[in-house]
Amino acid sequence: MLCSRIDFDDAPVIVVLMSVHPSQSSSSATREVRLQKLAKLQELGVVPYAYSWQRSHTTAQALEQFEELSQSGKEVRVAGRLMSRREHGKTQFGHIQDDAGRLQLYLRKDTLGELAFGRLELLDIGDLVGARGELFKTRTGEVTVHVRELVLLAKSLRPLPEKFHGLKDVETRYRQRYLDLLVNPDARRVFRVRTRIVSLIRQFLDNRGFVEVETPVLQPIYGGAAARPFATFYNVLEQRMFLRISDELYLKRLIVGGLERVYEIGKDFRNEGLDRFHNPEFTQLELYQAYADYNDMMALVEELFAFLAKELSGRTEIEFGKHTLDLGRPWRRLQFGAALAERIEADPLKLSREMLIKVAARFGIETTAAISRAKLLDKLFSELVQKSIIDPTFVLDYPKVTTPLAKTHRANPELVERFEPIICGLELGNAFSELNDPLEQRRRFEEGVAQNEEFATVDEDYCTALEYGLPPTGGLGLGIDRLAMVFANQDSIRDVILFPQLRPQQE
Repeated sequence: MLCSRIDFDDAPVIVVLMSVHPSQSSSSATREVRLQKLAKLQELGVVPYAYSWQRSHTTAQALEQFEELSQSGKEVRVAGRLMSRREHGKTQFGHIQDDAGRLQLYLRKDTLGELAFGRLELLDIGDLVGARGELFKTRTGEVTVHVRELVLLAKSLRPLPEKFHGLKDVETRYRQRYLDLLVNPDARRVFRVRTRIVSLIRQFLDNRGFVEVETPVLQPIYGGAAARPFATFYNVLEQRMFLRISDELYLKRLIVGGLERVYEIGKDFRNEGLDRFHNPEFTQLELYQAYADYNDMMALVEELFAFLAKELSGRTEIEFGKHTLDLGRPWRRLQFGAALAERIEADPLKLSREMLIKVAARFGIETTAAISRAKLLDKLFSELVQKSIIDPTFVLDYPKVTTPLAKTHRANPELVERFEPIICGLELGNAFSELNDPLEQRRRFEEGVAQNEEFATVDEDYCTALEYGLPPTGGLGLGIDRLAMVFANQDSIRDVILFPQLRPQQE
């Protein structure tokens, strides 16, 4: 436990600070002291956990409307968490914090009365309080509430992290996100940016005639991507089910049904790795547009990213890591095969699985005995080319073996019309000219199963839907979490997910 003296406004302040990881004994002792204060408050007839508090203004509103409120003498009713408190004889100062900001409180013994003023010693940093009074400015010009009434709304039994430096411990920030949000203003900013991104995406698509829909999270056949699913069991149906790995096949059923522009923003689940760029539970935007192809999807991505940048920052330039990126210019186009061929000095489309394994070994890239040719191509590109891409880039025209749901390239039958948007080595999504030939689609499903491709399945109902006719369609998937990383300038996916999946804590 530490004490710090700070010259704050009109009086010195003595604030008790706790380290982020206090010892078990000191943490228990602090909690015990607060429990004793709680008991004392209850003995005095104070209700320590209120039912409500009628708030007239947020802290930000009180600050913004100061001139009007102070001239009229109108009282404000504010509420928030007590973040500092200092004694100065028969007066006390403190700050409360709400979702909008901070506001200073001024408490006088002759205003509150001796009994109420005496109870202030039973308050702690972290307690939630409501305050009523008029606004004025101190000698240093800080807007302050001259408190006529102070009400305890919730007693905090645990100390906050050391508030002057924020919560730095990464594990604690992720495991106790409520503390991170409480003491780190930048954490609150990041998640407001994320929320704004989702709202703007909806606005952008709604204005272009897209319809937002919902598709099943529990699916009898997982599909739409090559990923390991989470499995569960549907008791009533006595059927094994899977958490969806993609929304794709259900959304394209809706295109068959005549909904020509559809999108969904929802959770997908892949039972795979945890790292800076992957969380098994993630949020994805998927959209499909009838009578469009992957060229239309590229144009849509360029428009969307420029729109997001302008709405979020007023300009098309953004900062991501150490780079300044202009999202207002046409994105670079890079051919998958040509870029990889230049790096490995051979045409990847002409190399067998065995030869690709040798190429990987030459570059020190680890592989497994069961890795497929499609996975090898993807891994080689990711390691040797993708990581070096900085400016916004569309990687185009993937080998057909990598993408069973995309249309064959109209100029090269070995390729499919697919692209991935890449920024600073980070893959942000995936898009195709969608395969709409039902016979070809069935063949590709069956080939994947016959070749023992990992996670290959045949979705009979989807094949049946295609036989009723899927119009030419462009499809796009974007990872919302990674979009938030880019626009909030964060280098880990865990910093843009409120409650990321974490490994169990070691005892």
